[in-house]
Amino acid sequence: MRSTADAMLILLSVCCLLSGAARAATLGGLGATILDPNKLGGVTNFSTFLLDRSSGVLFLGARDAILAIDTNSLSSPPRTIVWDVPEEKRKLCVAKGKTTVDCNNYIRLLEFLEGGRIYVCGTYAFDPQCAFLDLSSFSLEKAEDGGVKMETGKGKCPFEPSQHYTAVMAGGILYTAATSNFLGTLFDISRATGPEQERIRTERSINWLSDPEFVSSAFIEQSSESNPTGDDDKIYFFFTEVAKEYDLYTKVKVPRVARVCKSDVGGMKTLQRRWTTFLKAQLVCEDKPSGQRYNVLTDVFVQQTPGDPSSTLFYGLFTSQWEREELSAVCVFSLSDISKVMNGPFKELRKTCENWINPEPVPTPRPGQCLNSALKAEGFESSLKLPDKVLTFVRDHPLMENSVTAAPLLVRKGIIYTKLAVMPTDRSDEQKGGVLLLGTDRGELHKVAVVGQNASLLQEIPLFPAQEPVNNILLYKGQALVGSPQSLARVQAEGCALYSHCELCARARGLGCVWSDKTCKPTAEDPGPGDVVDNALRKCDADEGRCFPSTREMRVSKGLRLLLPCVQLSPRPCTWEHPPHRHTRQHHSDLEVTVEDDSLGTYICTCQEAGPGMRDPTPCRRAAYQLTLEGPSAGGAIATAGGRHVLATYIFCFGIGVVFGGILLYSLTRRRGIGRQGHRLPDNSLSSDKGRDLLGSSATPQSPSSASLLSDAFHLTEKRNGTSTTNTTTTLLSNQGNGGHHGNSYSGILIHSNPSNGHGNAVFANCKSSSDGLMYATEILAADMLDQRTGTRQRGRPEGGERESGEGNEEDEGLGDGLADGLRGLEEELASFPVFKSPAPLARCEESSI
Repeated sequence: MRSTADAMLILLSVCCLLSGAARAATLGGLGATILDPNKLGGVTNFSTFLLDRSSGVLFLGARDAILAIDTNSLSSPPRTIVWDVPEEKRKLCVAKGKTTVDCNNYIRLLEFLEGGRIYVCGTYAFDPQCAFLDLSSFSLEKAEDGGVKMETGKGKCPFEPSQHYTAVMAGGILYTAATSNFLGTLFDISRATGPEQERIRTERSINWLSDPEFVSSAFIEQSSESNPTGDDDKIYFFFTEVAKEYDLYTKVKVPRVARVCKSDVGGMKTLQRRWTTFLKAQLVCEDKPSGQRYNVLTDVFVQQTPGDPSSTLFYGLFTSQWEREELSAVCVFSLSDISKVMNGPFKELRKTCENWINPEPVPTPRPGQCLNSALKAEGFESSLKLPDKVLTFVRDHPLMENSVTAAPLLVRKGIIYTKLAVMPTDRSDEQKGGVLLLGTDRGELHKVAVVGQNASLLQEIPLFPAQEPVNNILLYKGQALVGSPQSLARVQAEGCALYSHCELCARARGLGCVWSDKTCKPTAEDPGPGDVVDNALRKCDADEGRCFPSTREMRVSKGLRLLLPCVQLSPRPCTWEHPPHRHTRQHHSDLEVTVEDDSLGTYICTCQEAGPGMRDPTPCRRAAYQLTLEGPSAGGAIATAGGRHVLATYIFCFGIGVVFGGILLYSLTRRRGIGRQGHRLPDNSLSSDKGRDLLGSSATPQSPSSASLLSDAFHLTEKRNGTSTTNTTTTLLSNQGNGGHHGNSYSGILIHSNPSNGHGNAVFANCKSSSDGLMYATEILAADMLDQRTGTRQRGRPEGGERESGEGNEEDEGLGDGLADGLRGLEEELASFPVFKSPAPLARCEESSI
């Protein structure tokens, strides 16, 4: 029996090696290099990136360690500095009610200082501490007693590893937005370093900060050439907070941008050691045609033009507080628009009528104004000389009346983006655009080309396992350094040579790429007026374009439920043309169809889009299907797929599973036959309590009243790992982009869920790959799982799990000593294996796991 177990372990190892090799080859084809925890010395929980652009060395802040990696040679082992917490301090942290995992030193701040040093701050077991890293020796500076030279990190670094936090270095001085107490209930935006008398912070008032979640910060330095007024440098902070101006029954979150001035040192009597220039405004990312507003800010990328700070753009990544589904949007705000709002009217709550109004009069000099040449000429050389009436006004009116508004560049449903970076392109103003690099919470990197008002999906690259969200993206020499809490990846981010197909190259036409001699090459030619992507796609295939998809014939069977994909990256709506007597339900832009005699026919998806130079949206046909009836078998519903190697992998894994199951069943049957010669086992069935030990009770994803491991099914969109318990046949269609022959080709996968283990065939859950190694982002819903239940039960077994008299007992008697005892023996033997006793992983669920 031991040799059998060894053989099974060898087979499983071979499967893992083959799947890992296939993944490495796929990523290698995309120019990606992955460093997993084994190559990073076992160090984990990376949260902070700092890149030395002169040398290409990347510094990573992790748990109890700091790593230095040469991005030009990722094969070289990283250098490591260990900075952990003494055991006595760790025990004291646990005694205060914190977890053992959190009572470590998580490095949350890395910033360059003068003299070849890096300022390093960590949570240090809920007692933030900062130290100095010497680059020449790559070591932390030592104190006289031989230990690490440390100073307090309160106000510079958060107490808790998961707290939202941001910091920026401006002229050697650190500006931070963080919690300032152990409980995490006090929030400050402060000047955290520099002379003690100049360390100032925000007022402790909900009008200034109301339960904020800090996201990002940016230092905008005025250049002497573009600053004739002598205006002061500014620091901007982006966060989401609970709005106090909305008096509703629930807390309303709003995204904010706040601004302070670099030379601000506080007031003389009023606002002592407090900001006198703190102003904030609401950011509005709204699609006006649909009225959808995205009110939770998750990340900000700052795009600055050297020598022209006024042209700075802030790309914001948003989601919605009100949507139950996964949703992400990208909006762009200009520095000039933010400045206009900051110079506009103030918002005030008049308590007599409880209405927000514009206050009058506004004192002079204007409250919150940064010092410039004109104010200095009037005698206001410092904020200490500002009149009390000005300081009182700005203390009571930090919020501006107007909002900074923008329309979404793109909206994606079914996806949560976690990080954002932007690569600009050197194009004319009319065709000005860039490439958005978007990291997902599932370890993927999406590349989206934005030209004018159009967004086109270029690539979706799987980098890390699904449980590793992307938490850092840095751009360096045309490459993207992408990090997760456990791994690091380097991905080629620019260059037309990345797009190996004509259709992909056509979607990048607005970025200066053109298909020539079977390769994608850069070009300086003006693409001309009109829809450049559509024109480029027509050159790839005269019959196939972004708005002229060919009709895909689907041979289906009656009773089959499937989802017809229709990808649309813009926020504008999509509509479907379908047979009049259809059985459909629309999920966002996709369409669920139940196949019946009167639902056969043509299905066409049309979306509203706008091309460069066109203000009004124009209809664009994105997908077309023809459903025809086949025999009782659903095999004809499988669409032609380009990724034959994926199918081969499935077949190979299925064969290995058959061999594994045969060996296991044979071994257990022999043991069971020998055991039956001496005694008989007591009656036991899958509905008994012993049968439930196949899955740990804490990991069984079914309702407490369910009596059978096979009785419940789950909504696929509620499960991150795609597990299910349905025993029906389901067709999944994988959408591959939104353009051209490649962009409108679909692959279907016929999945038969395996009810034997209560989880279904989870191996199929993450199989969304195409032949070119790319993944496509349409949220795939298994149609038979769209309802909460499958409506099917085990035959002869009631829902309550108790046996009924009559037919149920007759079936048990009919089994006799043969099949019934064999199943019970198989159940007990499987329960004895440790692999079946470990808790099954549960996917994160937005509403309910049941």
